[in-house]
Amino acid sequence: MTAKMQFDKEMAAEYDRGVRRTLPTYDSMFKLVQAYLRANITQQESVLIIGAGGGNELATLGPANPEWTFTAVDPAPPMLDFARMKAIDLKMDDRVEFVEGTVNDVTDEKLFGAATCMLVLHFIEDVDEKSNLLKKIRHHLSPGAPFVMASMYGNPSDPSFNELFALWKAYWLDSTNLTEAEVNEMEKTVRKLSFIPEEEIVRLLREAGFGNIAKFFTTNMFGGWICKAE
Repeated sequence: MTAKMQFDKEMAAEYDRGVRRTLPTYDSMFKLVQAYLRANITQQESVLIIGAGGGNELATLGPANPEWTFTAVDPAPPMLDFARMKAIDLKMDDRVEFVEGTVNDVTDEKLFGAATCMLVLHFIEDVDEKSNLLKKIRHHLSPGAPFVMASMYGNPSDPSFNELFALWKAYWLDSTNLTEAEVNEMEKTVRKLSFIPEEEIVRLLREAGFGNIAKFFTTNMFGGWICKAE
């Protein structure tokens, strides 16, 4: 059991390194997320985390906010295991309900005082499915509750999109030992994700029932938005 746990920790650490290479300002983004939530919810609150696999939201928000409870949702069992392991390491697993699945698997009547959906939307190919996800999150939020979302975004037909990909590629080559051929293969995979322009993201948030929408974060092809349930 100890060896299994150590192996899992190594895998989780590798995931953490990878996501920070993909998004170099990852930690700064989460500091802003915490600041926004703490400024907009009460001391005792329940937070819905969509795409909680890896556990970084829990690791950021849990220790500094001991009165908060969390519902951590992710469809990938290995990633949810990483989140569960981090919660145990941080001695906060008694404050977390883990849901293997999507937001549709959260108890329908349950309301939350805040929600996050970090780096999930670009993995959902269909725009209607993106819309349904945001509407379902809104369904689980009390009026006025803050919501934070981050996603890769952009217009693939815009020339600036290719410039951002060139920078993404340059950063990977500059900060890792990967070959150009390996990074080129990674680029092919990333380009297959579902990119939509910022205006479309804002429209989907509005149609889902969110207001006070503001972009709080941007790095290369990543953006973050804060808003509140209307």
